[in-house]
Amino acid sequence: MLEITTELVRGLIDSQFPQWSDFPIRPVEKSGHDNRTYRLGEAMSVRLPSHARYAAAVAKETHWLQQFKSQLSLPIPSPIAVGEPTAQYPLPWSVNRWLEGETITASNVRDRGRLAQDLAAFLQELQAIDASNGMPAGKHNFYRGGNLAVYNEDTRMVMEKLDSGHDPRLLAEIWALALSTTYTDDPVWVHGDVAVGNLLVQDGRLSGIIDFGTMGTGDPACDLVMAWTYFDAASRKEFIANIGAPPDMMERARGWALWKALISYDWNERGSELSKWGRQVLDAIVDEYETNV
Repeated sequence: MLEITTELVRGLIDSQFPQWSDFPIRPVEKSGHDNRTYRLGEAMSVRLPSHARYAAAVAKETHWLQQFKSQLSLPIPSPIAVGEPTAQYPLPWSVNRWLEGETITASNVRDRGRLAQDLAAFLQELQAIDASNGMPAGKHNFYRGGNLAVYNEDTRMVMEKLDSGHDPRLLAEIWALALSTTYTDDPVWVHGDVAVGNLLVQDGRLSGIIDFGTMGTGDPACDLVMAWTYFDAASRKEFIANIGAPPDMMERARGWALWKALISYDWNERGSELSKWGRQVLDAIVDEYETNV
């Protein structure tokens, strides 16, 4: 990971965009993993990839998000300028319009059922955008929208040594079901990382979607993981009903959620927030699966 500081960002702005040199710069509290985000003045943000593996997202977002804006009813990032690599920071970076709102938590959403409806509507709008010239899922977006089997080895390795208390045979059954079908329809746009850290709320309602760095085209199952990673039983049903996905797509979506939960639980120190989150998602997946079999 690159070391990114306020002083570094200040130098990048002053040298490449001197028209903004008088604007204050401050780090955003929930900055993310793939990128570091800083607020520039009151109306802009600076977004810097934390590693070379995330750098391709800068050009991707700059090219596509302007085209998406008019076709989506919720605000999304609006790139203003692209910064050049330097000796101090060797990757491209971007300046974007600031989106108001706070990231979703367990307590700042007024009605999870309404959130389920709003998120489903947004994803349907995204999937309706012409994807014929989009980028197929691949290394550039960590295969989001592609075949879940690309993560089969990692997933089975974690399940074999899992100490979460869940029945490994049941988890293997859920995983095998997710891998038993493939997407055969025309590819659609996927966000690639529909997670609480990338959803904004204002006054208890969904107000914006950020971080399209893993977007691409393919199977939208990967965008449906909030069914298990955030929603409770009632709002999960609301989300599934509103998204209108066929059963096999929801099975693949459950597989994406299972993969994320397993690696979050296993690849982080026990007791860490991410590890506890992974355990909670595993609980939700198992409870939902056993209820419906």
